[in-house]
Amino acid sequence: QVQLVESGGGLVQPGGSLRLSCAASGFTFSSYTMSWYRQGPGKERELVAGISTSGGSTWYADSVKGRFTISRDNAKNTVYLQMNSLKPEDTAVYYCKAPRFTSWGQGTQVTVSS
Repeated sequence: QVQLVESGGGLVQPGGSLRLSCAASGFTFSSYTMSWYRQGPGKERELVAGISTSGGSTWYADSVKGRFTISRDNAKNTVYLQMNSLKPEDTAVYYCKAPRFTSWGQGTQVTVSS
């Protein structure tokens, strides 16, 4: 079955950086678009970024454009989210997902605080 395991979260100061990873299994990773979502405290889950099967196309929420970069390594079945210039409002649990499937991983907590 589809399995997604996110990692790389943590506590970081405003202006800092983190790189999230998501290891996927149970499906042909290279054939599917992948996305990152996040859910902040008291907020609904929102789409943060997405990437096409080859990595040639990417898209971002306006709130993270210019600060976050999504990428993928199809040989490793892994999708990444490089997060720079982090702000307190980026605090959330971050999840990866293949939109074609309903499965979610456990997420990884990102906390931006001084």
